[in-house]
Amino acid sequence: MTYQPRTPQPYKDNPFGFVYGDALMANVEGAVNVHPIAYDAAGITVAANVYTPADYSADGSYAGIVVGHPNGAVKEQAAGLYAQRLAQAGFVTIAFDAVTTGESGGEPRNRDVPYLRVEDYRLAADALSTFPGVDAFRLAVLGICGGGGYALSAAQMDKRFKAVAVVSMFNTGSVRREGFMKSQADSVLKRLHDVADLRADEARTGELVYSADMSAMDPEVGHKLPFDMYREGYEYYVETHAHPNSHSRFAQRDLMDLFAWDPDDFMYLIDQPMLMVVGEKADTAYMSQSAFDAATGTEDKELYVVAGATHVDLYWRPGMVDDAFAKLADFFKDKI
Repeated sequence: MTYQPRTPQPYKDNPFGFVYGDALMANVEGAVNVHPIAYDAAGITVAANVYTPADYSADGSYAGIVVGHPNGAVKEQAAGLYAQRLAQAGFVTIAFDAVTTGESGGEPRNRDVPYLRVEDYRLAADALSTFPGVDAFRLAVLGICGGGGYALSAAQMDKRFKAVAVVSMFNTGSVRREGFMKSQADSVLKRLHDVADLRADEARTGELVYSADMSAMDPEVGHKLPFDMYREGYEYYVETHAHPNSHSRFAQRDLMDLFAWDPDDFMYLIDQPMLMVVGEKADTAYMSQSAFDAATGTEDKELYVVAGATHVDLYWRPGMVDDAFAKLADFFKDKI
């Protein structure tokens, strides 16, 4: 794969557009540096950032880690934070924008199609494995939130990933199909018929229907959303760590694909070492537990609980992220 340098889009006071804490402000010799790149995905341009460690040499031999962002997020948020921190631990890492998201190309925008999201990880592995100094036989994958579910699917089939880790894993297929905590399990068929009617309307009008965008939500509504994850997600994406490329809307037609996808179905195909990091107070913890239990193909697995943390705490909160990162760094150093 060939890739090209890319000019980053500044945002607020950060020249790279990063919105996470302690983000890089400039590339300095002898320190962790970031290299904005772009590469091709079947005619679609993907935007990504490669982070190199302080001792980086193009003639070296470094383990590489692909880092995938949460649903609706972009590489400048939580994925960038973890990619930067892992580079500080000595890895070469890549954080990318999923196709149709952020700075990456692809039309129509804001799709959530499982095949495309899993392929994002494979393409990032292609790019990272050809980056100077990266050992193509020492790759791993880390996914956050919805990106965690897709990272599991990627590791199930792509054995270039010698280890897999997830943080606050979110099973998008299960939630779209059965609802959060299975709150809509009794209406799956009705909602499938509704999506069929919606797609028929789209064929007639030529206009895609999207879910509501959280950024347009009244704050009083956002702060009263059901479930901690959604309330704290509103605060993170709209108030504390907002980025103009981040979104919370998705093409509703993609529900047809999401209803039929579930990483739990093929967890037995993960034979690599696996680490799942979850917050003690996360209302999504049941998703990690379910995937962990289904991972019967590996005995080298651990479900690590961060004390006091909620789902979204592990995107950014100091102390809790430090705990998660320390565990991840030790895991990757040992396994790749």
